[in-house]
Order: sequence, then C-alpha cells, then structure tokens
Amino acid sequence: MPVRVKVCGITRLEDAQVAVREGAAALGFVFYEPSPRYIAPVQAAKIIESLPPFVTTTALFVNESADAVAAIAEQTQVDLLQFHGDESAAFCDAFDRPYIKAIRMRPNADLLAETEAFSSARALLLDAYKPGVPGGTGEAFNWDEIPLELRHNIILAGGLTPENISQAIKQVAPYAVDVSGGVEASKGVKDPNKLARFFQEVARAENR
Repeated sequence: MPVRVKVCGITRLEDAQVAVREGAAALGFVFYEPSPRYIAPVQAAKIIESLPPFVTTTALFVNESADAVAAIAEQTQVDLLQFHGDESAAFCDAFDRPYIKAIRMRPNADLLAETEAFSSARALLLDAYKPGVPGGTGEAFNWDEIPLELRHNIILAGGLTPENISQAIKQVAPYAVDVSGGVEASKGVKDPNKLARFFQEVARAENR
C-alpha cells in the first residue's frame, strides 16, 4: 500500500495547489499562534473551499481551549483534528470529528502505552522531541525507537526532507509521512521544487 503524504503548515493557496498536484493525500493548517506557520481560520477556510475532492484537511492545535477548537473546526470545515499538546484522550474525543494525536519522542517514550491511551485516535503522529517546542523542530529522531508492530499504523514526522525521506520510508515503512519545514523556501512558504523532489523520493522509495 503506498505511503500517504501530508503536507503541513500550509499558509497560501498556491502552496496547497502545488502540494495537491504533486500527490498530497492531506494538507495541514496550524492554528497555534506562536508558530511561524500559523494561519488565521478565515484564511484557512478560503483555501479549503478551493481544494478538489478527496484531499483530507487537518487542523493542528496545541493545548487550545475546547471552545476554540470547536469554533475553528466549524468555521473551516476541516476533516480531521490534530492535537500536538498535552491533550487527554477524552478532550480529543469531544469534537465529533476524527483526530490524530502527536507524540513527541522523548527519551524512553512508551509508544505501546500511548497507543492504548489514545485508542480512539485514527493514528499517532510521531515527532521529534525538543524541550519547549511542541512541533516543527526540523529535527529527526531515532526511527529505530518505533516498535515494529506499530510502524504500519503511524504517521512519521520530524525533520523529513527530500534528502532523507526515501531512507525513512525504507527503514520504517509507515502508513503516512508528514512534512513541513523540509519543503519550505522560508517558514510558512513552500518551495515547489522541494515539494516535487520530496514526492519523487517517496515514489522512488516505493519503486513506483
């Protein structure tokens, strides 16, 4: 089964269009104001309205209030919620929308326990751990830390680039990958050439 690609940190319609044209299965919109990839909900809604069918749209939150999550989800009509903070499973379940839960790969992270705790999640997204930074570090983690029995169900994130994505797919064989900074010209602005190379390397890893 081919590896799905989610392009996160979308802030411009032209970037969304390039990502979809290259083959993105999902696009991510960051609703965490301290992030350089933050997008206002009204702007995200306009981009989402312009997308073709069969592209999953994802709203990323970090320790946001329940009222704000519900309001943004309604305003943007995203398909999927993504929680990157300290949210509990009960919190993530409260919005009548499917969700994925990001796990920052701290030393000795127990992914089997996290899988059980967030059993209602569509998937766990594994990201690099950096103290004080909820995501988007641009750093990779040790992929060997992912238990073999979980690899086919996880979304791999953290420091993925056109240079390392082929190796990541061959080594981990994840269900999906999530890329943001690794295909940017500057923070929040995607580079069409990097996007094209990223998808070319995904296809190469799968011998397509």
